[in-house]
Amino acid sequence: MVVTKLGIVATPQFLASQAGAHILEQGGNAVDAAIAANAVMGVVQPYVNGMGGDLFAIYYDAKTGKLYGLNSSGWTPKGLSIEYLKSHGVDHINPIGVETIDIPGAVAGWDALRGRFGTLPFSEILSPAIYYAQNGFPLAERNARYWLAKSLMQQPGYKETYMPNGVAPKMGDEFKNPALANSLRQVAEHGRDAFYNGPMTETMVTFLQSQGGTHTRDDFRDFEPEWVEPISTTYRGWTVYELPPNGQGIAALTMLNIMEQFPLGQYAHNSADALHVMIEAKKLAYADMYKYVGDPRFTPVPVKEMLSKELAKKRAALVKMDKAACEVVPSDIEKILDAHGNSTIYLSAIDKDGNIVSLIQSNYAGYGTGMVAPGLGFSFHNRGAGFQLTPGLPNSLAGRKRPLHTIIPAFMEKDDIHIGFGIMGGWNQAQAHAQFVANVVDYGMNVQAALEEPRFTKGTFEGCDVQMENTIPASVRDELTKRGHQIELLEPFSFSVGQGEAVLRDTKRNVNFAGADPRSDGEAIPQEPTTK
Repeated sequence: MVVTKLGIVATPQFLASQAGAHILEQGGNAVDAAIAANAVMGVVQPYVNGMGGDLFAIYYDAKTGKLYGLNSSGWTPKGLSIEYLKSHGVDHINPIGVETIDIPGAVAGWDALRGRFGTLPFSEILSPAIYYAQNGFPLAERNARYWLAKSLMQQPGYKETYMPNGVAPKMGDEFKNPALANSLRQVAEHGRDAFYNGPMTETMVTFLQSQGGTHTRDDFRDFEPEWVEPISTTYRGWTVYELPPNGQGIAALTMLNIMEQFPLGQYAHNSADALHVMIEAKKLAYADMYKYVGDPRFTPVPVKEMLSKELAKKRAALVKMDKAACEVVPSDIEKILDAHGNSTIYLSAIDKDGNIVSLIQSNYAGYGTGMVAPGLGFSFHNRGAGFQLTPGLPNSLAGRKRPLHTIIPAFMEKDDIHIGFGIMGGWNQAQAHAQFVANVVDYGMNVQAALEEPRFTKGTFEGCDVQMENTIPASVRDELTKRGHQIELLEPFSFSVGQGEAVLRDTKRNVNFAGADPRSDGEAIPQEPTTK
């Protein structure tokens, strides 16, 4: 772990972590640092996040101990509906089609966080990102590995933006994006209006309409993020927080409620019994999440009932320790969500006063649609691919509606210990959160160890298939196979189980700790002291 009395920023890319730490050194707080780091992430890892995506955050105010949740997930254009698509001969959503582009929420999220809790102007906060976009940076190892998306080569603006001279940059090659630098400058000078009610808006709307979109300037101008009350459950004396629907965070909490019915601490870490319980709990929790969760502004979501400990006892009773359940999902579930996006960034920041930001941001699947409007330098996300075209369901497509979201920041605390954490990766996220919590609570790990341990993931909603890193012992995998689990092995430190970060405040000693996942190019970087 990184341990210091000063602030720390932990992100999946060292340049972003360093930019956030530098903002702390300039007198900024955790919110300023998190926004700066996120903006740099959009420059250096555009294949997972950026100005064209959505954002969620949890802010912990150290002075009051209060948590604030921000949902800055964008809505669909007002004119987009199931009926509209069907009248145009569309009976299924093209995962990289213009119909998947909701109004991006990231910039509005930055503005909301900075306006309520930040201390520095956008001109300072965005300056590191503007520098790297304008002057360039050499690609790191993971950058180069994931940079090219062959399926997006024909998307308008993609090759021109991300393959200068028609060649994908390799590790150590320098990449510049002056168009993105200009877009960031506009936000630095004019705030959120630059994106949602200015010349950039006109450029986006004109481009999206040329691709067949129903987007209007009103759809951009009217969009506002939503401040929400985090939801929580208790897990063996700890309180774990997630954001409420339309996100999947509730699945992490219901999974923990089911896991709490079993003596995980008595099972060896990553033993067959422990993994079996968690895998089965995942299936049960996700079944309920998919059946009930959507945009609560359109369909009531039974949050209280889903978080009930009584329900958890009933669900836990369905777990058979000697046999994996392959059919726990309601029969009316469609398989469309098995085609999930798993490309996201998570970062966390803590300042010298102990304020914590737990922030997650995403294009949904990789570059999203890969569509780049002329002169703007960022791709539009494809978050709307998560909608369903069957009417009457919680996640049915409708105008000005937000889809069921996969990206979730998290927070946990007990007594003097407060932890902001998250792990990215589509439908991997809630199950990875539960594994992280178990590592800390049941097995006494520090946040760095809890991130490093081998993980499993199940991206599908049905069946007994499960993926796990091959560093889980063969004897354990053999026992799980005997119980009916169909295991696909992943490489050590696989991107498929997500990468995460965590920061921790010990309020008794006023000391900060942080960890960064080795599954990325990331680091936790501490603030340097002012020595003048």
